[in-house]
Amino acid sequence: MEHVLLIWASPNRDGLTAAAKNAVLRGLVAGGARADEVWLNRCAMQRCMACGDGWGLCRAEGRCVLKDDFAALYERLRAAQGLVLVTPVYWHDMAEGLKAFLDRLRRCETAHSHALRGMQCLLVACAGGSGLGAVPCLARMEETLDHMKMEAAERVPVTQFNRGYMLPALEGAGRAFAAWPQTPQE
Repeated sequence: MEHVLLIWASPNRDGLTAAAKNAVLRGLVAGGARADEVWLNRCAMQRCMACGDGWGLCRAEGRCVLKDDFAALYERLRAAQGLVLVTPVYWHDMAEGLKAFLDRLRRCETAHSHALRGMQCLLVACAGGSGLGAVPCLARMEETLDHMKMEAAERVPVTQFNRGYMLPALEGAGRAFAAWPQTPQE
């Protein structure tokens, strides 16, 4: 993959999620991909307002009427060949900012353009508490992507307990994702 967009959503610049993002980013670059990083917490992103009769221009034209950073980020994603999502886990789910972005993306993609259909995605969920929420979080992320016909190439749960060996594994995952598509190894 030549161009990958990496979107991460955490309020912490140097927590577990940031460390996971950095590991994937190193792997992508080592694998030869041009990786564009977006720190979603620094973007102005509103939640969907379900305008009009519940569908605004997202259904008719594949764009959102809200004036914030969504449109530019959507264009960057459409220009990429792959997507990496890295999120902290809050109550067995992804960060609220990432949910808001994916909700709006889903509405634009599902009804109109389908420009992201078939796009390969690497999903990373970072749980700082018990770690039990990482897998359900990844499942919710994948359900949302499935709705847009995007494909989860890999799902990686990271916890405070497996951090020591998962960060190097994430670097390897980034390297492998940059070389996608691959055939399964036996």
